[in-house]
Amino acid sequence: MKGQNGYLTVYMALCIGVILSLCLTLIEGARRSGAAMEAACVADIGIQSVFAEYHRQLLEQYNLFAIDSSYGTASPGPYNTEARLLYYLEKNVDLEDIRWTSFGYRDFLKLRVDGIEMTKVSILTDQGGGVFRRRAVEAVRDDIGLSALTELMEWMEVIEVNGLDTAQTQQEKEAADKSIREYEYEDEEGEQHVGVENPTMVLEEKRGLGILKLVVEDEDKLSKTTLNTSGLIYQRMKQGKISQGNLALEEAVWMEDLAERLLFQEYLLRYMGRYGQDEGKEALHYQIEYLIAGKENDIDNLRSVANRICALREAANAIYLWNDPVKNTEVELAAQAIGAALGLPAIAPVLKVTMILGWAYAESVYDVKTLLSGGRVPLMKDEASWHYGLTTALSGELGDSSQGGYGMSYEDYLRVFMTLIDIDKLTGRAMDMVEADIRMTDGNGAFCLDGCYDRLEFDIRMSSAFGYEYQLDRTWSYY
Repeated sequence: MKGQNGYLTVYMALCIGVILSLCLTLIEGARRSGAAMEAACVADIGIQSVFAEYHRQLLEQYNLFAIDSSYGTASPGPYNTEARLLYYLEKNVDLEDIRWTSFGYRDFLKLRVDGIEMTKVSILTDQGGGVFRRRAVEAVRDDIGLSALTELMEWMEVIEVNGLDTAQTQQEKEAADKSIREYEYEDEEGEQHVGVENPTMVLEEKRGLGILKLVVEDEDKLSKTTLNTSGLIYQRMKQGKISQGNLALEEAVWMEDLAERLLFQEYLLRYMGRYGQDEGKEALHYQIEYLIAGKENDIDNLRSVANRICALREAANAIYLWNDPVKNTEVELAAQAIGAALGLPAIAPVLKVTMILGWAYAESVYDVKTLLSGGRVPLMKDEASWHYGLTTALSGELGDSSQGGYGMSYEDYLRVFMTLIDIDKLTGRAMDMVEADIRMTDGNGAFCLDGCYDRLEFDIRMSSAFGYEYQLDRTWSYY
């Protein structure tokens, strides 16, 4: 009996040793796996928490997600974002907020954060604003129909074929007027004379008043807002004083594609103000006009755009007058009659040129006024859309406008002019507007677009008190 009892005790001791070793191995394996899983979860949650701190005003006003690395201070930089991530990581491995930890709970994993480093970053201003353009396109891609883009491309083709954007109509008019002023002739008594009366003199006096006085009902009601652009992002980019990211993203590089560019322009029209659609809360009220003209005040920007529309309309209207047989004949007969009355039939061809170009200018003033009033004007006119007669045009009575019509709106002409601008210049000015607008909101007086991150890559190092070490590489983005 004693021998049998001793045999059982030894057997049980051996079994318990094996079972205990197995249990401890399982526990250690569970600890190792649990620590690895917790490290991964803590890293992901921490980065998600960092990305949850996107800039609220940037999203509300411009539908763009980005982390403002300044966090409301005047010093943006990666160290601020690293500090935020470190805060969230340590909070998620810290057990101080758990009650009764000293009595009923022990940390089975005992993780700690050894260090973090932001190894790569993509900034909205990278690639000369290419990241900003790409994110803007993504914000509107699903909302813009291809029909609008097709129509704009058709307008651009008409402009290019007819040379409307390069025409020198006003210079041609000035040359014709100079020929009339310097025209030399002899009267019946043989005396030499220089110059005759110009039939478009009244129109030229009107032109000298400036376009805004001719096309705006009350010039005093126009915005007088000014903007100092010297400290904004476009100037800092030119001076090489911006932060640069180092995350080479293929999708961040601007694709030289016309459809992509037109989508970017639609984004600008949707999220920025212009004449007739300004809320009065922006750094500049006529923001689209600033993108086109680049002046530092609303008046100059609107004047520049109005002059450009007028010049384009002059070229288009002159083409119509030269090619319309009825109106061309009407001008020719009038020029011959004036030349005959002066006893100078040889001057009739020069008079015809100045009268056609003067008529085109008068019609262009009507067009611009119609557009600014909310009406529409076709790119190339016909008999049905032509407004002024020759006599009315030369009299200088240019007070008419229409809020109806068909063809292109003022916004459409803005689309055309944006398409004609260098893409880098358009992007830089657009970023100026975004930066200036955000700086007007509470707590964002030092906001900088080159401190806005949209994709980050982190190297996170964590370890356990039980001897495990983990290195986690994480890349996160809003897109």
